[in-house]
Amino acid sequence: MIKKNEPLKNNIISERKQKLLEVRDLEVKYIVDNEVVRAVNGVSFDICHGETLGLVGETGAGKTTTALSIIRLISDPPGKIVKGEIYYEGENLLDKSERQMRKIRGQDITMIFQDPMTSLNPLISIGDQIMEVVRLHEKTSKMNAILKSKKMLEIVGIKGDRYDEYPHQFSGGMKQRVMIAMSLACNPKLLIADESTTALDVTVQAQILNLMNDLKKEFNTAMIMITHDLGVVAEVCDKVAIMYAGEIVEYGTLEDIFNNPLHPYTKGLFSCIPDLQKDLERLETIRGMGPSPTDLPNGCKFHPRCNYYSKECDSTNIKVVEVTKGHKVKCILCSGQ
Repeated sequence: MIKKNEPLKNNIISERKQKLLEVRDLEVKYIVDNEVVRAVNGVSFDICHGETLGLVGETGAGKTTTALSIIRLISDPPGKIVKGEIYYEGENLLDKSERQMRKIRGQDITMIFQDPMTSLNPLISIGDQIMEVVRLHEKTSKMNAILKSKKMLEIVGIKGDRYDEYPHQFSGGMKQRVMIAMSLACNPKLLIADESTTALDVTVQAQILNLMNDLKKEFNTAMIMITHDLGVVAEVCDKVAIMYAGEIVEYGTLEDIFNNPLHPYTKGLFSCIPDLQKDLERLETIRGMGPSPTDLPNGCKFHPRCNYYSKECDSTNIKVVEVTKGHKVKCILCSGQ
């Protein structure tokens, strides 16, 4: 006998399977020295197959913590996912055991960490480090794993005969290419890049971004690009989520955010970008500093720095409003509160 709510439940499951990743109301806290750090506060977004989402915001906005939550690498203690759901291909990752997550990490979901200098083991050759990932997640011989590792090096523009060389023999840009090769070795469906071009010079950065775009098309890999560089976002992203104080304050397509920014914080980020067409003596800035995650303001977290502040901003539970389809903003200027 079919229960009354079963068709609705089946529709929800079917919709979730169409999306590769669906994050709902995620909250993460750290308890440090008897203080509660509210790192992520009710974050929600989704990603489809082959799509790229840009997570943008200042240092301390909660971008990296959000990414680490997805692959369940939040250290407990001091960190803890206290609320939310993370659906990957229709299954909640928060219900998975650590053994199940080890199979998912590296095979289905991989992450390029921020600093390749410290992410690679200096005592193991770069080829063996890639080979280790392949053998961990694929049933294959050592010889086949070595051949695949050399092929991955070639794909990212490094000669396969450098397999036996060590990290100190590579430049910063080359190490980043090694990290990309390692991340894509098992053809993951989702790649998380945590400010993977921040430490690189402009020329190498452009090469890495072009490489990631090409590989994304070749492998149909979805990607989360964590950055504070709007130029990088414009280059690779399909959707953009603007984060501030652990919240997503504006979310939409690349065109929504770049052509019609609505939240004061988003406008502030764009106003900080130099305009080559204007002769300015000084760049505009967003006044003040971001709030401490141990003492977040009431209401809108951005209101102490906002040029459009009103009394309602610090006393109202600000709601997320969908201005146009898929373009969501958390601000009373858009909600009419």
